[in-house]
Amino acid sequence: MNIKRMLRHFWMTRWYVNSVFPASVLHAIEQAVRQAEFTHGGEIRFAVEGELTTRELLNDLPPRERALQVFGQLRVWDTANNNGVLIYVLLADHDVEIVADRGYVGRVSNEEWATVCRRMEEAFKQRDFERGAVQGVAEVSRLVARHFPAIDRNELPDSPVLL
Repeated sequence: MNIKRMLRHFWMTRWYVNSVFPASVLHAIEQAVRQAEFTHGGEIRFAVEGELTTRELLNDLPPRERALQVFGQLRVWDTANNNGVLIYVLLADHDVEIVADRGYVGRVSNEEWATVCRRMEEAFKQRDFERGAVQGVAEVSRLVARHFPAIDRNELPDSPVLL
């Protein structure tokens, strides 16, 4: 059990989440996803979570494992070409995770996804949440477009989710 981590999660408030991801930033993310999906056949979801539950913290749930849970919860896997991508932000841990469906296996490397995550985390450290999120969507979109050409279909909602 990591006491510092637990304290960060206990101190995280909904007010803080809403202050760094206000309606204007959520709208910018939604527009970025919508525009990005015109350039490829993939599906992008964006989710922000302030903190984990006490039970998750006591079980030392890593951000990656939580991102996998959210991937399933938001049904990002539910696309015809198995080409959904989740960008997951866990604010209390200062962590960004990208979970990509099996259609990307052998096409986009873990290092490529991780590079996008680190760039977003750097922007977030500078408290530039809008730029980090929108640029992250754009970078994910470039990776997706290499493998899934544009089609006129939108299988998942474009709006970001605050968990």
